Amino acid sequence: MRRATLALTALALALLARPALAHDAGMGTIGEANDIIVTNAGFLVIAFIPTFIFAMSLLQYALDKRKDRRKAAQKAAGDGHWPGGW
Repeated sequence: MRRATLALTALALALLARPALAHDAGMGTIGEANDIIVTNAGFLVIAFIPTFIFAMSLLQYALDKRKDRRKAAQKAAGDGHWPGGW
């Protein structure tokens, strides 16, 4: 049942996408795509990728520090867990 629903949804979207994209002779919201528009879009992509990587690296660094603080606090509290042996 799930596969049939997924297949029908994909088929409906494929059939409805063509008329939706053909609206206004295929032009985007800013009009004809000339060299300046394509160049600026490329610059935006070039700027976005390193910014995204930097932001995600900062997020991972903060989460790792949080995890280390939590593990240190748990170890200092001595929760009764014997770390090894029998």
